[in-house]
Amino acid sequence: MKYIILNKPYEVLTQFTDEGGRATLKDFVPVPNIYPVGRLDYDSEGLVLLTDDKTLQHRLSDPKFKIEKTYWVQVDGIPTEEALEELRRGVMIKNTRTAPAKASLLEEEPQVWERSKPIRFRKDIPTSWVEIKISQGMNRQVRRMTAAVGFPTLRLIRPAIGPLSLGELQPGEYRELTGEEVDKLKSLIAGSSFGTSSKPKRPAGTKKSTGGRHYDSRNNSSRKKRIDR
Repeated sequence: MKYIILNKPYEVLTQFTDEGGRATLKDFVPVPNIYPVGRLDYDSEGLVLLTDDKTLQHRLSDPKFKIEKTYWVQVDGIPTEEALEELRRGVMIKNTRTAPAKASLLEEEPQVWERSKPIRFRKDIPTSWVEIKISQGMNRQVRRMTAAVGFPTLRLIRPAIGPLSLGELQPGEYRELTGEEVDKLKSLIAGSSFGTSSKPKRPAGTKKSTGGRHYDSRNNSSRKKRIDR
């Protein structure tokens, strides 16, 4: 099995082909038969996990496992504590309230690479960085969340997914996961024993159901007669 993390650059699609000629994962990861787990928007940057492990891919993408994703968000303005508290409670996006997020103002600007296209600056409005952690996967969720509390996103970077982090990877660089990292990922989704059937076991002392119906053993003889006919 192959397990790879890539630092996806700005304006790169999280897929391997594009009829429009835009940059894709194929331009950076020359490894066949692997697929991204989830997605990262075209105009967002950071960690993308790729694998040919279909079971892992499916489970990491399943919302019920609630794998936490970390984002560093550069926003227009300096969010108030009230705005951050709104994010922590969940905000309305159209007709859906997001799940509570972990949100905090970063005291120092994170040490990250320069983007290929600089963000727009306005002289009279400062920018700041917020760390947001969520386990949902709604379309453009983080951008829509910050906009909902009055602080539009200017730049979005994902430095971590669960126990995985970019470390020193620069935009366009990738590496294989260590065995320890793979084990940590699998332990996160091991609620029903990773790689085994999720069919529940019958409690001890109970009788096996036949044909999906339960019946009283006292009527077993009459049941046999019906079957024989």
